[in-house]
Amino acid sequence: MQTHVAYFAGGCFWGVEYYFEKQPGVVSAVSGFMGGAKENPSYMQVVSGTTGHVETVAVTYDPGVVSFEELAKLFFEIHDPTQVDGQGPDLGSQYLSVIFYTTEEEQEIATRLISILQDKGIKAVTTLLPAGTFWEAEDYHQDYYTKNGEQPYCHFRRRIF
Repeated sequence: MQTHVAYFAGGCFWGVEYYFEKQPGVVSAVSGFMGGAKENPSYMQVVSGTTGHVETVAVTYDPGVVSFEELAKLFFEIHDPTQVDGQGPDLGSQYLSVIFYTTEEEQEIATRLISILQDKGIKAVTTLLPAGTFWEAEDYHQDYYTKNGEQPYCHFRRRIF
C-alpha cells in the first residue's frame, strides 16, 4: 500500500486527530506542530504563542481508499473555519485554521473547497501554506480522547458538503 500524508490544523489537535482516525482509509493521525521557526518545540513552548507553530495533525492515508479532497472536506466539517482567533474556547495563533499543502494539487483542491464554502455563505478564514517540518507532539497528546475515554469538547462534525 502506498500512502500519502496531509497536514491539517483546526484548533486543539486532540479533536482533529480523533475525527481523522475514524475516517476509512486513514492509516494514522498524529498530533504535532508545524509552521514555526523553533526546531522540535515542546507543547509548552507552542502554547505560549511565541514559536509561530500551529497545532497540526499529520494524516497518513491510503489514496486508493480516501482522497485528499475527502479529507479536506472532513477537515472543514469538524471545526469552525470561520473563527479568526482560534477554535472554540482555545484562542491564540497556535489554534488557527490552516491546511499545509504538500503539492500544487492539494493547494488547488483546498482553494476550490474554500470557494464552495464562500458560495454557501461560510466565510472561511482557513490559511493555505506550504508544508514545512512536522514536529510530533509529546506522547501524552497522541490518541488523547481514546486514552482518556472522553469526547472532543471543541470539535463536532456537521455536514456542509
